[in-house]
Amino acid sequence: MYLLESCAVAMSMYSKIPMPRVEWNEKNMKYAMCFFPFIGAVIGILEVLLGSLLLKSGAGKLFFAAAMTLLPVLVTGGIHLDGFMDTMDAVSSYGDREKKLAILKDSNSGAFAILGLGCYFLWSVAVWSEVTLDMLPVIGCGYVLSRSFSGFSIVTFQAARNSGLAKTFQDGAKRKNVRITMMIYLFVFSGLVLWLNWVLGLASLVAAALVFLYYRRLCNRQFGGVTGDLAGYFLQLCELAVLTGIVLAGRLL
Repeated sequence: MYLLESCAVAMSMYSKIPMPRVEWNEKNMKYAMCFFPFIGAVIGILEVLLGSLLLKSGAGKLFFAAAMTLLPVLVTGGIHLDGFMDTMDAVSSYGDREKKLAILKDSNSGAFAILGLGCYFLWSVAVWSEVTLDMLPVIGCGYVLSRSFSGFSIVTFQAARNSGLAKTFQDGAKRKNVRITMMIYLFVFSGLVLWLNWVLGLASLVAAALVFLYYRRLCNRQFGGVTGDLAGYFLQLCELAVLTGIVLAGRLL
């Protein structure tokens, strides 16, 4: 029962998917992060289904690209985009570590957050407009890979501060078990994307790995560790990089 409650905690925190109301306690928080990639699986399935329907029905490229860009936002409620925007403001401030961490906690959005979000959506729509039907299954797997990397970082990286969402999940999680679970997700879905299409799959894995290395460097050098906002920033960048890598590889075939 507590595993179902852990799943409900993860889904209700990181998505808009209706879940039964459960109490956050020490027992169900231990494994909540293990179910984080489930949200990616839901998004991936919906993207494949909707994308296939639109492409087969002859929908225009712009309509298709806009719908596919907005679908993950509708499922998650934009919680990771909030982290992306806060991080854009913090990184663009060029302040010291304490100033950047203070900006992450600020609920107001600055100019760089708005500019960053606009560029993000513009690039996402542009890349989605180049997607073909055969690319959709590999792209769908990317939503699980991004969350597996993000969950792995939460239970592996040092926390940047002693409070916040990332610290809450770190303190409540059975770290070793969650870390192993995230590695299993990564192993299984890495194999799956390579099996689906080894060229597109390899491109998606290289893109995700490069963004993860950048993310680890960013956390360590500029913030002294990970926060929930930084994890959300990574997730959004990873998804966009995977999508871009798949499209570029597809065009080279």
